[in-house]
Amino acid sequence: MERIIEEIREDLSRRIAVAADRLTDRTLAEDPAYAALLGRAELRERIHHSLRQAVEGLLRSSRGLPVELADARAVGALRAEQGLPLTSLLRTYRRGGRLLWQSLTEAVTAHDRAALPRLLPGATALWDVLDQMTDAVTESYRRAEAAHGERDREHRAALLDVLLDGGVGPSAAAPSAPAEVSAAEAAAARLGLPERGRFTVVVLAADPSGAPVAPVAPVAPVAPVAGEPGAASAPRVLWRVRADGEIGLVELGHHPLESVRELLAPLGVRAGVGPVVAAPTEVARAHRLAALALRTAPESEGPRTALLDERLPAALVAAQAELAGRLRQVVLGPVLALPAQDRRTLLTTLGTWLACRGSTTDAAQRLYCHRNTVSNRLRRLEQLTGRSLSDPGQVVELALAHAAVLQRVGAEPATRPAAPDPRASRTPGGTARRSPRRPV
Repeated sequence: MERIIEEIREDLSRRIAVAADRLTDRTLAEDPAYAALLGRAELRERIHHSLRQAVEGLLRSSRGLPVELADARAVGALRAEQGLPLTSLLRTYRRGGRLLWQSLTEAVTAHDRAALPRLLPGATALWDVLDQMTDAVTESYRRAEAAHGERDREHRAALLDVLLDGGVGPSAAAPSAPAEVSAAEAAAARLGLPERGRFTVVVLAADPSGAPVAPVAPVAPVAPVAGEPGAASAPRVLWRVRADGEIGLVELGHHPLESVRELLAPLGVRAGVGPVVAAPTEVARAHRLAALALRTAPESEGPRTALLDERLPAALVAAQAELAGRLRQVVLGPVLALPAQDRRTLLTTLGTWLACRGSTTDAAQRLYCHRNTVSNRLRRLEQLTGRSLSDPGQVVELALAHAAVLQRVGAEPATRPAAPDPRASRTPGGTARRSPRRPV
């Protein structure tokens, strides 16, 4: 093989140059991706060089030497960075291989037709060289593409952090300085978010295992949650995974805020949802308030989505840890000093009565006990606390103190009804309604 190529080298060089011209023109005419990326001169030079590299690879292979693949790897990495589709790149390599073989056979025929049979064993060697080159291109392309994707994800995460944290950290105030507002506006533009609209933020409780629970990539393009019915018309979400949980920036569009609850229901997690804001520059405030909303949903209550605007009193308590402690002690101190079972019973009864809007009858149904039992418990609670449930102002105190108990770290579940007596019949009013959740 080496002897044949040496005999036809000059003629083969001319034919390879012609083949490079032909392949360049065909590629630019048929592949818009190449046409948009490279000019004719640059593409022609690259193709010509690759064809010559293939010939040199064939010669090295015939000598028992490894094929030099550094150029092929460099091309793969470069085209990945430039965004040329891998299919376009490999198509050009395959066409180049066919043209090279055609050039070889034509050059041998022109030199000595009788030598053609000696060329045939070289076909396998040539295609092996071409396979090695295309494998090197593909592997390098995919490595560069993966690295580029990781950099892109990190960049998007950084942009999202600017919006969520106001540019200066999770606990920072909402952006007010012009520089901070400008940074938020620039980040929103890079993420493809409109300057004005309807946005909110969702904060998910951290999974104990540390595994992400959002149904999309850690930082995903603004897109509907995959796999959900009607996803095409659902609010769009941009997720961010952090060590303490996951955060979603939601572009609501025309959807009501309550639609976020439906969006999160299949996840089966605790979540806090902030208020609606009108611009990406206000997202940091929505993020802080969403985290506050999550604190109003104790772990003991199980999976649920807490909308801040529906839990403002509890959020007020959560925002003032020192005052929450005083509320617990001053208002419910005597109750908290009771033995565990008595304390749990009274707090459960108070919480259920509040949830039933002061209806003793409805509270009795939920607690699976007689109405008089509820009344007796409430009278005892009034005696212990010195507060009257007929005084609206004192009911507010009791409600806020009860919320403070629920939010206390390590507090016992105080609003779940006690387990019903299996011998007692269930009443319609005691049937809890739950939203159906499907696994993601």
